[in-house]
Amino acid sequence: MNPSQDEAFARIRLLRSPNIGPISYRQLIARFGTAVRVLEALPDLASRKGGAYALAPADKVSREIEAVRKAGARYLFIGSPDYPPLLAELEAAPPILTFRGDPALLALPAIAVVGARNASAGAVKLAREFSLALAEAGHVVVSGLARGIDGAAHHGALAGGARTIGVIASGIDVSYPPEHAALQERIASEALLLAEQPPGVEPLARHFPSRNRIIAGLAAGTLVVEAAPKSGSLITARLAGEAGREIMAIPGSPLDSRSAGCNQLIRDGAVLVQSPDDVIELVTGFAGAPRSRFRDTTAVEFESDAELQSADESADLGHMLGVAPVGIDELIRQSGQGAAAVQLALLELELAGRLVRHAAGRVSLAG
Repeated sequence: MNPSQDEAFARIRLLRSPNIGPISYRQLIARFGTAVRVLEALPDLASRKGGAYALAPADKVSREIEAVRKAGARYLFIGSPDYPPLLAELEAAPPILTFRGDPALLALPAIAVVGARNASAGAVKLAREFSLALAEAGHVVVSGLARGIDGAAHHGALAGGARTIGVIASGIDVSYPPEHAALQERIASEALLLAEQPPGVEPLARHFPSRNRIIAGLAAGTLVVEAAPKSGSLITARLAGEAGREIMAIPGSPLDSRSAGCNQLIRDGAVLVQSPDDVIELVTGFAGAPRSRFRDTTAVEFESDAELQSADESADLGHMLGVAPVGIDELIRQSGQGAAAVQLALLELELAGRLVRHAAGRVSLAG
């Protein structure tokens, strides 16, 4: 259900407070039940592994809420009826999003279409045609509003019935890149625009991988049309694989470096597709068993809400952690402590600013 006004304010304030990320946010809500109670307990909890803790100022949260309202946007909280279920499955699902447009699109089957910014003319045409066909078949096309393939995917899906979701790396009121300002406004007016960053935040390099995890998380499958090695599109594909989603790629000439990323994905287990029908066949009725073999098999089991709530004492991990990342499951095995006690210890360290979380459920002490 949707949170009350006081609880919504508390959730925003919690997420904007120091050292609170998606995982710690989820664990705190699980432990204390509501964000209101978390805010009451947070200073004492953080002090167990560090000094004083200052919550995000209430007046700053009030200004943010007013900026969201001024932008014609609304908040979407994890756990609310409109929050997309596939995205909620992610270990680090965004606790709060802002959006403009039609949230009903979040309930429709979605396919991510991504690729190179400096895409070839042929790849741009393919992205537009694939996205048009996918939208006409009732699927929502998710992409990141970047130059090249992303923009072509959005244009094709808009022409196919305005079934597209644009996920941006900035605040909901910031347009990037500048040449896509009109496209971004059209998506917000006719389809759906999503942002994780607060209003007014300009896109920084560290925001784009976060945006990519949302793109991958929203969709049952990710289609890479054209991509160079080590590109952001391959990051999106890797994140989709970690989430257990379908990964598809369109092959290209080995003589074109812009095709090397797609060819590498196919070699590593992504499904080769040549038509929109291939994509639709793979994702129709997706039930969590992708045909592609490209994925990270590292899995982290998190404790249940009941276990979190019953964890009275945290584990002593001081001698086990260093600056080199180590898996949480390994900490549980070596410490001999229960999962809840280990997670509580990590949470206390994170709140004190002494812990860094890495991909695939690994953690390290802050440098």
